[in-house]
Amino acid sequence: MDDRLVAIESFCGAGGLSLGLSHAGFHVAAAFDHDADAVTTYRDNLGDHVFQADICQVTGSMLRERANLTPGEEVALFTGGPPCQGFSTQTRGAHYGDRRNRLVLEYLRLVHELQPRAFIMENVAQLAHTRGTAFVDEFKRQLDAGYVLTGHFYTAADYGVAQTRERFILVGIREDQPGGFHIPKPTTPHWLTVGQVIGDLPEPPADYTVHPRYPNHQAARVQPLNIERFSHVPQGGGWRHIPEHLRLECHKQVNPTKGGWPDVYGRLKMDGQCPTITAGFDSFTRGRYGHPTANRPLTPREAARLQGFPDWFRFHGTRHAVRHQIGNAVPVTLGQAIAGAVKDALIGVTARIDPLRLF
Repeated sequence: MDDRLVAIESFCGAGGLSLGLSHAGFHVAAAFDHDADAVTTYRDNLGDHVFQADICQVTGSMLRERANLTPGEEVALFTGGPPCQGFSTQTRGAHYGDRRNRLVLEYLRLVHELQPRAFIMENVAQLAHTRGTAFVDEFKRQLDAGYVLTGHFYTAADYGVAQTRERFILVGIREDQPGGFHIPKPTTPHWLTVGQVIGDLPEPPADYTVHPRYPNHQAARVQPLNIERFSHVPQGGGWRHIPEHLRLECHKQVNPTKGGWPDVYGRLKMDGQCPTITAGFDSFTRGRYGHPTANRPLTPREAARLQGFPDWFRFHGTRHAVRHQIGNAVPVTLGQAIAGAVKDALIGVTARIDPLRLF
């Protein structure tokens, strides 16, 4: 067995999962992504082992060389989050036409070429539904070596972030490994609150510059009318609390007691959790992303904290690029918990699982 647990990451983004892998004891030796800004962020924070590439142009031998693996040294863990539209059960050819599904197949190709002892694949919730059957069949066809597959919906708040985000993650453990993957138990007895996570941050500068002590802590420019609207919203409230004469025209036509996008102009609660952090977290109109006490949306630094990133982690690129890097990241502590359970399987701490098990 290898002395070190070498990990290689595809679709690495800014490095949220890589940070979690490192905390769990893996040595991330190579990582790549197609997005130049995300690669810059990753390199600045986590090291020069990252490179920019399209997965379609990457081979297993290239990754082994990038990771400086010695002859015979195995890849302990291969990870990635390829976008996936879902595989059609109607015709075999249909699921090959969508580029997003092609990227999933490219990911599987690299699993086939690398034959890692384990892999983690996230962002494939379709596997949990009926249409995922065709995907699973294709998955098994692509791999020579057998893997015990375990898919599960994880609630991020169970693993140390103040966010109720659900994320489906598929873990594969090669059948010849000494242990099996067991879904990690929640790491915190009580969910963290928004106040506990961001409550100590000072207000971002009023002139929309970045705070001198906190990277990416910068307020979004919001129209005065939207600020006035939001000023009427209490913690946990939304657009229904805005006086009718200030509401958007579309809201004036909605019965305030039924439907009507309740999270729009939503204000977070200090003693509650944040919903899924997306790339739209700095807009009142894209969800419940209003600060609990200030009349503004969340800053990138606040959103990064809610994703589990430490304050020293600096994001690079335009504001649009930074939003997407943060919103697309796997919460750091969730990644750490899953990687820790994978490590237990690879070193034989946990019992083996029936190869017929899926999820």
